[in-house]
Amino acid sequence: MSDNIPLQPVRHKKIHDSKQRSGCCGCCCRGRDFKPRTVWLGHPEKREHKYPRNVINNQKYNFFTFLPGVLFNQFKYFFNLYFLLLACSQFVPDLRLGALYTYWAPLGFVLAVTIIREAVEEIRCYVRDKEVNSQIYSKLTTRGTVVVKSSNIQVGDLIIVDKNQRVPADMIFLRTSDKSGSCFIRTDQLDGETDWKMRLPVGCTQRLPIAADLLQTRSYVYAEEPNLDIHSFIGTFTREDSDPPVNESLSIENTLWASTVIASGTAVGVVIYTGKEMRSVMNTSHPKNKMGLFDLEVNCLMKILFVALVVLSLVMISLQHFRGRWYLHLFRFFLLFSHIVPISIRVNLDMGKMVYSLMIRKDSKIPGTLVRASTIPEQLGRISYVLTDKTGTLTKNEMQFRRLHLGTVSYGLDSMDEVESHVFSAYTQPPASQDKPPSTTPKIRKTVNVRVHEAVKAIALCHNVTPVYESHGPDSTDQAEAEQNYEDACRIYQAASPDEVSLVQWTECVGLTLVGRDQSSMQLRTPGGHILNFTILQVFPFTYESKRMGIIVKDESTGEITFYMKGADVVMTGIVQYNDWLEEECGNMAREGLRVLVVAKKSLTEEQYQDFETRYNQAKLSVHDRSLKVATVIESLEMEMELLCLTGVEDQLQVDVRPTLEMLRNAGIKVWMLTGDKLETATCTAKNAHLVTRNQDIHTFRTITNRGEAHLELNAFRRKHDCALVISGDSLEVCLKFYEYEFMELACQCPAVVCCRCAPTQKAQIIRLLQQRTRKLTCAVGDGGNDVSMIQAADCGVGIEGKEGKQASLASDFSITQFKHLGRLLMVHGRNSYKRSAALSQFVIHRSLCISTMQAVFSSVFYFASIPLYQGFLVIGYSTIYTMFPVFSLVLDKDVKSEVAMLYPELYKDLTKGRPLSFKTFLIWVLISIYQGGIIMYGALLLFDSEFVHAVAISFTSLILTELLMVALTIQTWHWLMIVAELLSLSCYIASLVFLHEFIDVYFIITLPFLWKVTVITLVSCLPLYVLKYLRRRFSPPSYSKLTS
Repeated sequence: MSDNIPLQPVRHKKIHDSKQRSGCCGCCCRGRDFKPRTVWLGHPEKREHKYPRNVINNQKYNFFTFLPGVLFNQFKYFFNLYFLLLACSQFVPDLRLGALYTYWAPLGFVLAVTIIREAVEEIRCYVRDKEVNSQIYSKLTTRGTVVVKSSNIQVGDLIIVDKNQRVPADMIFLRTSDKSGSCFIRTDQLDGETDWKMRLPVGCTQRLPIAADLLQTRSYVYAEEPNLDIHSFIGTFTREDSDPPVNESLSIENTLWASTVIASGTAVGVVIYTGKEMRSVMNTSHPKNKMGLFDLEVNCLMKILFVALVVLSLVMISLQHFRGRWYLHLFRFFLLFSHIVPISIRVNLDMGKMVYSLMIRKDSKIPGTLVRASTIPEQLGRISYVLTDKTGTLTKNEMQFRRLHLGTVSYGLDSMDEVESHVFSAYTQPPASQDKPPSTTPKIRKTVNVRVHEAVKAIALCHNVTPVYESHGPDSTDQAEAEQNYEDACRIYQAASPDEVSLVQWTECVGLTLVGRDQSSMQLRTPGGHILNFTILQVFPFTYESKRMGIIVKDESTGEITFYMKGADVVMTGIVQYNDWLEEECGNMAREGLRVLVVAKKSLTEEQYQDFETRYNQAKLSVHDRSLKVATVIESLEMEMELLCLTGVEDQLQVDVRPTLEMLRNAGIKVWMLTGDKLETATCTAKNAHLVTRNQDIHTFRTITNRGEAHLELNAFRRKHDCALVISGDSLEVCLKFYEYEFMELACQCPAVVCCRCAPTQKAQIIRLLQQRTRKLTCAVGDGGNDVSMIQAADCGVGIEGKEGKQASLASDFSITQFKHLGRLLMVHGRNSYKRSAALSQFVIHRSLCISTMQAVFSSVFYFASIPLYQGFLVIGYSTIYTMFPVFSLVLDKDVKSEVAMLYPELYKDLTKGRPLSFKTFLIWVLISIYQGGIIMYGALLLFDSEFVHAVAISFTSLILTELLMVALTIQTWHWLMIVAELLSLSCYIASLVFLHEFIDVYFIITLPFLWKVTVITLVSCLPLYVLKYLRRRFSPPSYSKLTS
């Protein structure tokens, strides 16, 4: 049994308002009033309300609603309903034009394809859900440990989850077998982040001798109402039977959300939310199905053809002078000319999209690429704007420590040996000089040696990194021995951010190594091998709002209590003591492309810490406004801190980012970079990646706060030409508030735009504004959870599976493994998909218009009679086995080789104007269809001798041959399957003539007159078009023909 089975991908934005419930899935939360709950440990029967069953259900339908639901979703569209009405009309005797199957068979085929596709998807969902719901877990009861299915777990149950097993429901973490007193969980199936996260059990339950003792206590959990926010939780744990009663606060660190996986030890938890109330289910949303611009254009053409159908029917009736029951004749003409609107176009295009998706997945040049939205591959061929994230997308998100700045002295990569020597000397001095507390020494200027030592020590202590020891041998004892001896070869670092790991790895390189950490202590090893022990008193994790993290530790050897903090310069500037170098040096390091952190510390006395701890614990026990009260208490410490150093970490560029950006630029695509990083860092990366070319100026939009400043800055920017724009998120917000139209107009003229300090919602807002103002297609590229809103808002969302996890990849339309693959995805697959679908749709329309023109000519000649020209199998066979394979083989056609398309991205420019499928090309194909249909019908009527059945044989054979020759005329690069399709269709027609004696005179078709008449008609209908194609190629060749010659 697999313990790590992914659920439906969670696609959501990070939400920090615990009361927000608008994104609940389906009907689970709609119209329902959620309330906080009290959950007694091990006593499900004491629950206050009836809670939902713990089942995962990702199916759209059930057994009874499947068929009605699928049919409703098909017939709610006008054209499908139109064809249904036409088919139903054949049950009326006065309206019947032939056999019922001539109308019901095509409609049935279209519905069958849809129903089968939906059924396959539903069965897959059912199997996946059943596998998840049938997973076996251990439950603690008064009778001992019993086995229970995931679907039978209830609120209040005590569940044991083993290592590498999926958490079955939302639980509060009570106990762990890990001796560190904590456990790690993997959350990539919940929030997309690949880094492990530490979780802490409730203190008083962890201290119980055995897990079975949980059932002997009178304890309960007070939990907030179910909501979407996976990043916070407010609750309390109360044990009534102890003296005095225990009351502990619960936060996100004490939770085990469903869909996470236990990565270390065994966990015991009490279930608080099940089924539809679980965080993962509430955040599971089905994003809106994106409808491509190409599909909208085809729908527009279908509406034009429908109008033509109505007009043609009215003309026929008017030429009859509305005699007799004219309304019946009008409806019969509707039926006769119904082929004008081809029912098969939707099926052909959908099958074409499936072929394009398969080609993308099978392309060995872009391995690992996935197509998650197979309905919009043509969009990739018409992109005008690419909006990309920076960290992890253009850069590798692999951090390398580059610089340590102390204000008066700076250390780069070439001088790290000096830092190492300072650290070494700090720990090899006589002990007397170290043991003296700092408060007793006179306030003198610290030496460089002391300052370097304090900075390195702060960096080695202020983080959320945990060293994990993994055995390399087959014996399980190796791991325990490695952990006991702190073996360097077996140690890896786990943290929520790659920045944190790079800082700890750097302190290891300069001599101060993090060798151990658990819930309450940390161990550092000095260059001499001595172990320093620190007690962790408090940890304040990093959040996107605070932009900083802090830790309070106590040195076991000296008893000193120190508060360390590190964070972004924008928040740390107001926290540290006044200095004259911080702002300038942060700017200088950011201009080098480094990510800057400010590190500071504050020494606390025992009395100061005790006072803080009392206020902090009281704030944590609050159920209302807990976050605000806790933040207020922490801020009371964050004053007048001693500035220790600045750290600079570099994020290196991804492979082939520069040539890919140059390719996009040459293809006429404008690239905008939207990032949450500092302005200087973003600007440096833009230059480094050649997003901004060497000969381009950069206009940095200065910080603005009101309408007047925005007006002045926009006027200054308006005077610059061919200039890249760099703007911060705050300034952007002001501009969009007062001068949205003017700003977007100027920004769209820029060759490149860089938006820094950009919030996730701003990224999505920029894309929506681009779509509204330019009416052009956008493509968003990102790799992190903060890019999901941007990816889902864009016309094409491309997710990169990277260091930040799979969240962007799961939410995207197309998933790639490297940014450089975007070039081939657009230049080759996007271009081919669009051109092939354009040719395919034009041919399906041509095929339908030809036979409709022939019907119109036939009715006109025979006194506007509403009688069908072809009946029975001839009508169905024409659009299926006789012409379907050659026409559909156009999805394999290509005008240039993929290598040429990559070498000359300028070929992509033509597609953004929509020329392959425009009103001009549509009109040309309409005229061709009318010409060919008219020639074939008039030719057959002129050349047939006596019996009308001969005219049917001549015209129908000429029609089939004309269609096959037109496909051959259109093909630019022959594929062996195309030749097979042509020969197969011709063979099918010839073979079927034996069975068509009801409609065609079999003896006539083997005579010489039949052959020369068909040949003449086919030549007259096709030869002029071959001549025109030659002349056009000769005197006005397309741009790509010069590259293929």
